Amino acid sequence: MKLSAKAIFTHLIVIALFLLASVVYFYPVLQGKAIYQSDIAQYKGMAKERDDFKENTGIESYWTNSAFGGMPTYQLGANYPHDYVKKLDRLIRFLPRPADYLFLYLLGFYVLMLCMKVKWRWAVLGALAFGFSTYLIIILGAGHNAKAHALGYIPFLLGGIILTFRRKYVLGFLLTALAMALEVSANHYQMTYYFMLLVLVLGLVYLIYAIREKELKHFFISVGILVGAVILGIATNATGLMATKEYADWSTRGKSALTISPDGSSKEVKDGLDYEYITQYSTGIAESMNIFIPRFFGGATIEALGEKSKTYDFWVNQGVPRRQALAFANELPLYWGEKIIEAGPAYVGAVIIFLFILGLFLVKGKHRWWLLAGFIFSLVLSWGKYFPGLSRFMIDHFPLYNKFRAVSSIQVVLELCVPVLGVLAIKRITSKKVDSKTKLKAIKYSVVTVIAIVIGVFIMKGFFDFDSFRDEIYRRNYGDALVSTIKGDREAVYINDTIRSLVFVLLTALALWFFVKDKINKNILAIALGALLLIDLVGVNLRYVNEDDFVRQRVVKSPFQPSELDQALMQDPGVFRVFDPSEGLNGARTSYFHRSLGGYHAAKPRAMQDLFEFHLYQNNLQVLNMLNVKYIIQQDEEGRSFPAVNDQANGNAWFIENIKVVKSADEAIQALGAIDTKTTAVVNTQKYPRLVKTNYQVDSLAHAQLNDYRPNYLKYSTHNANDGFVVFSEMHYPHGWNAYLDGNLVEHYRVNYALRGLKVPAGEHEIEFKFEPEVVEMGSQIALGSNIALGVLLLGGLVYLFWPKGRKTED
Repeated sequence: MKLSAKAIFTHLIVIALFLLASVVYFYPVLQGKAIYQSDIAQYKGMAKERDDFKENTGIESYWTNSAFGGMPTYQLGANYPHDYVKKLDRLIRFLPRPADYLFLYLLGFYVLMLCMKVKWRWAVLGALAFGFSTYLIIILGAGHNAKAHALGYIPFLLGGIILTFRRKYVLGFLLTALAMALEVSANHYQMTYYFMLLVLVLGLVYLIYAIREKELKHFFISVGILVGAVILGIATNATGLMATKEYADWSTRGKSALTISPDGSSKEVKDGLDYEYITQYSTGIAESMNIFIPRFFGGATIEALGEKSKTYDFWVNQGVPRRQALAFANELPLYWGEKIIEAGPAYVGAVIIFLFILGLFLVKGKHRWWLLAGFIFSLVLSWGKYFPGLSRFMIDHFPLYNKFRAVSSIQVVLELCVPVLGVLAIKRITSKKVDSKTKLKAIKYSVVTVIAIVIGVFIMKGFFDFDSFRDEIYRRNYGDALVSTIKGDREAVYINDTIRSLVFVLLTALALWFFVKDKINKNILAIALGALLLIDLVGVNLRYVNEDDFVRQRVVKSPFQPSELDQALMQDPGVFRVFDPSEGLNGARTSYFHRSLGGYHAAKPRAMQDLFEFHLYQNNLQVLNMLNVKYIIQQDEEGRSFPAVNDQANGNAWFIENIKVVKSADEAIQALGAIDTKTTAVVNTQKYPRLVKTNYQVDSLAHAQLNDYRPNYLKYSTHNANDGFVVFSEMHYPHGWNAYLDGNLVEHYRVNYALRGLKVPAGEHEIEFKFEPEVVEMGSQIALGSNIALGVLLLGGLVYLFWPKGRKTED
């Protein structure tokens, strides 16, 4: 592999530039500040018990009882043995967050461009276009770190695939295997899955070309090499993948055992999420213009227009003090699309969109077709419920597509395709192999195309009323005049941002025209395009993620502060649960301080979700009792929170008198509405046919007491003069929780649809529950072997590449 001293020096300079750009954009990190990310605050609430236990004991619990009544921590920061890929990842992302993710964006795309034989200066432009794409910056502000993490490694992975198809088999294998390992380690399988859809499109185009060019042997050799690299990369993350798969089947992402809805009506049982949930966050067809015009649909749910807005003038003219008018104008409901909430537009950039269009006219061969097909495919899929035919087909028939929600996020694929083709267009413009006439014609056609789009945008304006479903609230509180003014602001930003994008396109076209006419050289062109790209993208990005989002480190490390109520409850030494109805299933503040029924997770435990839908939303106190909810947070007449004591809570464990036999999950969950959970337990004997005894004698001295509590270990003592059956207020999870009676492993049962139960002989006994997930032990062995194999192959491959004979072969 040829790598001169000059090339090494150039790449080091580029890396230094990326480091500088990352910390300059997020410059508050240099002041010791950290970005406040709402999703990460919720994550910290979920992971608090796990983190504290790990810090105090050095032991990885793999389980927490602080959220949803109890769940594995596989998606809450669990660390696994032999996870050497994660250690490598931390070395790569050494900058303070979120500058580390921006650096990863930039570096990854730069490597991809080099793999596609693009000169370094144009590779830098592509990296800037990709890295500062508005959506990629917005997700950092929102706290979608795992998503950003995965998106950062995707260009590396694509680069390895391209290298392999370029017959750089050794280097392609090594880069693909390593990038795949890092990609899976990022732990956002939805982004990885969406990227694999792009790879399928790429593979189909390459196959068509292989057939036409009679290169099928090379094609299948490349595919075989890539399959091997991908399998090896995946295997290095075996523990996390296997554990996540195990949990996913138990969660709302898995197949439901219920065939009825809470109202008793029948429902279709599917493996995965339902259509409405998957497509809840769909991008409107017209709203897709956001990729070219940032505030085509108003931008974010709340936008700040300040003194330049019509709304500010409206309030000032009404005699409202300017400070109050400004405060209102900085929280305008500008977004008028159909999404419930919008953090900001998925703006790709006017400059790079123009270069993408230029590439359609100028770039020839397979790259144009797979990039265009990937763009169209991801755009149409992002429409979700607005393009139901394709969406339903993918959900019903395409493997794993129904495991992921928020289909609008598949636009990340086009956000990768656009700058790739845009940079290839620059490569063609600056190539001496393309004559000037062809270049000028392509520029002209591209400008005409954009002007036609802009004309269409202004025509479309006449068909829009700029109404939002939120307007009714403002109309009731402030009247029609204010709503009309807000709609005027929406129309104004629509027009202003359309003109803004057109100006950037014309300036870009002018720079290219000057270059083709030999008025400027490559260096000036690179500087001009780089400046236009950054001014375009950063100017929009700063509307949504800026210095105001940074706070002191301690606020990020401790996102929730205990209230007087929290402090009072923490004085109670018992082990119990707290339920805050205002938080319900979607909030992790309570989990930060207490063991909660709620939490914040995209894949909730299905059993708890079902208990909420069938019983807790209907205020079934018996279900709260069996979950050992001792305190229910309520509000007094003045809106102050206070803990209502539930003195009927069943406690940590209790002997029951009767077992109500049912034959299905439907019967099990319905039966909870008609029993006293203190004396009766529901058991589906289809699962446990050997459990035949259904009546037990419980005297006044019988008791079960929790003596030792840890997230992954529970020890009880019991006393009963008769053989008995104990119900425990802990979630039943069949993959790792083992029950021991006086030190001997015994079978335990799923009772009351979600809890654990155990037969206990007469007398005094010690019961232990230990979380001993086999998946961690098995996965760790696979990961160890795979990491060793990957390390040996990387070392051997690099020796081969830099050895004179191997270098000659690969070149």
